[in-house]
Amino acid sequence: MVKETRDPAKEAQADEDTKIPEADQEETQEPAQEPSEVERLRAELEATKEEARRNYDQFLRDAAETENYKKRVTREKRDAIRYANESLVRDLLPVIDDLERAAQHARTDGNPQSLLDGIELVLKGCLEALQKHGVTRITAKGEPFDPEKHEAYAQVETDEYEANTVVDEVHQGYCLDDRLLRPSLVSVAKAPTLQEKDETPVENDRTDD
Repeated sequence: MVKETRDPAKEAQADEDTKIPEADQEETQEPAQEPSEVERLRAELEATKEEARRNYDQFLRDAAETENYKKRVTREKRDAIRYANESLVRDLLPVIDDLERAAQHARTDGNPQSLLDGIELVLKGCLEALQKHGVTRITAKGEPFDPEKHEAYAQVETDEYEANTVVDEVHQGYCLDDRLLRPSLVSVAKAPTLQEKDETPVENDRTDD
């Protein structure tokens, strides 16, 4: 039996021939798979859903803040109307105190002058309180009649005042800043009517000759 001998040189050449070139190996490797169109659309959809969720949450927060703002404004407006006269009433309380003291003093002291002084003091305090809040009296007597501020209730024939002049006040008018609260109720002068005098001829005394 003939024993087969191996030639190392031939075997090395054979191995070399069976080797695949590196360039060929690179060509035989499968390229990396790119995401399919469906996967790309699915990703875009998820991103859109997330953005919509964030926008909706922001909308809910903005709506809640707007509602709270409306409630706060409504409450503040209601309180402003309800307590609009608070400062005026507070300033009138001392006037009421003075009036009560004047009434108590009048009951214990029968002096009419003392009572009059007390009433005048209370009136002064009341007018000062009103003036502090922009309330002023309308000057009428002796002024030309102004239909914007005066209301005529009578005409008086007089030669002491020019025609269409206020000669008397039934009650005084008041303004709040530039707004008329109440016109002055007044009487207005008019020229006296000229009355013809009955002239009777004077008979001359006739002396009988």
